[in-house]
Amino acid sequence: MADPDLRKLRVLRELGERGTVSAAARALHLTPQAVSQQIGSLARELGVPLTEPSGRRLRLTGAARIVLRHAEAVFAQVEQMRAELAAHRSGEHGEVAVAGFSTTLSALVLPAVARLRETRPLLRTSLAEVDPPESFALLHRGETDVVISADTARHPGPAGDDARFHRVPLCEDPFDVALPEGHRFLASPRLLLADLAEETWIFATTGLCHDIGVAACTAAGFTPRASHAIGDWDATLAAVRLGLGVALVPRMAGPAPRPEVTVRAFTERAPSRTVFAAVREGSQTSPEIVAVLDALRAVAGAAVTA
Repeated sequence: MADPDLRKLRVLRELGERGTVSAAARALHLTPQAVSQQIGSLARELGVPLTEPSGRRLRLTGAARIVLRHAEAVFAQVEQMRAELAAHRSGEHGEVAVAGFSTTLSALVLPAVARLRETRPLLRTSLAEVDPPESFALLHRGETDVVISADTARHPGPAGDDARFHRVPLCEDPFDVALPEGHRFLASPRLLLADLAEETWIFATTGLCHDIGVAACTAAGFTPRASHAIGDWDATLAAVRLGLGVALVPRMAGPAPRPEVTVRAFTERAPSRTVFAAVREGSQTSPEIVAVLDALRAVAGAAVTA
């Protein structure tokens, strides 16, 4: 038995609803002969009679009623498919995987996902904490769709000149400095990163935050004397409070305030990093990708507000 043709099923449904071949033909903008041919062809494909004489008219057989009962379910599925495809085309539906490094998750990625839940409730997102360059390897392999990364003028991040990826700038994230109670620069009216060249420094253990922090000090003209490597911002501030060193803190990290620790902004020439999203080249026009990028841009400014 051949698979039934949807067009012929619709002709059968119209005949059942209209009651006569001529009425069905008018509704479908076909000739009566074309309607009869479609019904006859469908009957041969299914191997059952679909009509029988009833006086001068035709009526549907019991087999035709069974076919139509299942056909209605098929028509409903087709309509649902069309609706979902339309939603997909408009960015309302789909699945997008996002990979970001640690400090971007709570400040940027999660607020963007919350925004999408309100504006694109059918769009599913999955999140992963992954540092570059591993995140870009995942992006290239198609195992994630959007990567959040960062770079500085002297420390370009991955994908800078890589034709495989399309970059979308999100925001400029300045670095502040965490100082312990009583530090000599707490009340200074002017503070530059170079002023802290003789300090003992606490940096992140590895990864993007560590690399960019060290690069910022190097750009300011000194090689930082690192005493501790800590991968948690709250623990970093605890170490600052104990006088173990000072620490550069990207504003996006937004660690909870701690007694006896002041996170102070530089008065000028503050080190900063450009936070950006990267997608596979060509995918930036995909509606679901556009929706995610729009949400990231919408929340990026608030992520670095002092």
